[in-house]
Amino acid sequence: MNNTRFATAIHIMTLLAGSPHDWLTSEWMAGSININPVIVRKELSVLREAGLIISRQGKEGGSRLARNAGDITISEIYAAVKNTEVLGKKNLNPNPVCPVGKDINSHLNDLFTETDKLVAEFLGNKTLQAFTDQFK
Repeated sequence: MNNTRFATAIHIMTLLAGSPHDWLTSEWMAGSININPVIVRKELSVLREAGLIISRQGKEGGSRLARNAGDITISEIYAAVKNTEVLGKKNLNPNPVCPVGKDINSHLNDLFTETDKLVAEFLGNKTLQAFTDQFK
């Protein structure tokens, strides 16, 4: 994953975990991350869809965790925002007459699947609470 979606999502989730009883606004979180609030709202939408946060609108609106930070794994956050394999993307049009090109994607599928599984298992052993505790 060669973008900042995971970093943004973990930043958002860490802020929410640090203030579990408060409704944090996208503007406030954007200030901490130093990005546009629209980007924060986009990621909040994805995290809400994954069941990791809840939000409310209005003057007293904002977002907070849907569950205790100790019950949320980093793997869940990663899965919510993951949009490509850890190792990147495959070439969609390798040369079919090349001895490597004709079979490369089937072998890469296995490698990518195995790598993604290892990452998910590694992150699944880490909770949001443990990550958040590093900032105290």
